[in-house]
Amino acid sequence: MKQTLEPIVTAALESLGFDLVELRVGGTRQRPLLDVRIDRRDQQKVTVDDCAGASRAIEARLDADPSLFGERYVLEVSSPGMERPLRTEGDWRRFTGRKANVKSAVLGGRMEVEIVGVEDDTGTPRLRLRDGKGNEHLLGLAEVDEARLAFNWKP
Repeated sequence: MKQTLEPIVTAALESLGFDLVELRVGGTRQRPLLDVRIDRRDQQKVTVDDCAGASRAIEARLDADPSLFGERYVLEVSSPGMERPLRTEGDWRRFTGRKANVKSAVLGGRMEVEIVGVEDDTGTPRLRLRDGKGNEHLLGLAEVDEARLAFNWKP
């Protein structure tokens, strides 16, 4: 289902200048839920009006063909939040200097790291990460199982 919906949602968002950050499908068979997280290409904060516009554009595409997702669905559109996922090379470049929670077998599990940069000297992007002990790690994007920006409340 997700593989069918993703290109439709992406096309609707691209026409408005938004990127799809995350797409989740849930709910029940009678009342499916489509949870869409968007980001602005101009790197400004996502507003309520942005979410409303994106929602209308996605709804128009879903309603045009009810066989895609049914007629009684729930659509939720929001910003990716403070702990947004990091998936693409562009995400990693954009958030250089920030901390991220990264799950990778290369790191031995889950670890909070600082994003130092992205190297592309071999034709394949590699992430340069620094752990809390000052050790640097180089990881290919494919070696990252999951990653999200870290958000730490300061007292």
